[in-house]
This record gives sequence, C-alpha cells and structure tokens, in this order.
Amino acid sequence: MPELEVRPALADAELNALFAAAWPGHGEVSFAPVLERSLAWVTARREGRLVGYVNVAWDGGVHAFVLDTTVHPDERRRGLGVRLVRSAAEAARERGAQWLHVDYEPHLEPFYRQCGFRPTAAGLLAL
Repeated sequence: MPELEVRPALADAELNALFAAAWPGHGEVSFAPVLERSLAWVTARREGRLVGYVNVAWDGGVHAFVLDTTVHPDERRRGLGVRLVRSAAEAARERGAQWLHVDYEPHLEPFYRQCGFRPTAAGLLAL
C-alpha cells in the first residue's frame, strides 16, 4: 500500500512525471508557484516513487479547494485516490479550513461522493 505524506518536499521532475503518466498531453511546468500558495498537498509513494498527489488551495480564510487529484495509472482502482482526498480534507481541517470545495466532471461524481462530498449548485466563468 502506498504511503501518504502531507506537505513533503517535491521536485518538479517527479510531479511532471506523474502528471505526464496520468494526464495525456501534460507539458512540463514548474509547480513551485502552486505549492507556495497551497494550504496543503498530499502525496502517495510506493517504494519511493511518486504515484499519487492532490493539492489543497485556499482563500486565506475558511474555504479550501481540492485540485489536481492525480493517481498513476498503475495504481488506479484500488482506493488510493479516496485515501488522498480524505487525507487532504483532514489536513485542511487541521489548518483551519471549514469548507472544502471541489469541481469535477459529471463522470467523477461517484468518486467524490465516496470521498465524502455532496453535489451543490455552483457557477463557472471561463476567463
């Protein structure tokens, strides 16, 4: 079972490798600006290799946001994504967040329900 860790040191190379495996078309980016502004992030490693990641952004107050839930294709369908998101929720709670939001595509609703979320009405504006 992969080991979870909250706010570990992360290198761009390992995050880019995970994202390239999980998200077709991913181009290399620097994650430093994202992590600098994050309330928390949770990683999963199997034998030292990064196989899962989720980020928790926040508004500086009581609202936090789950972003970039990512599980390596070799590790999917074994509950790792749910473990990552639940750990992220606990980390957000421990850091003072009172509400945890997530946006997702309709086919991901069962996954996020399993993580404890309930659907709500929301608005979206493309910028």
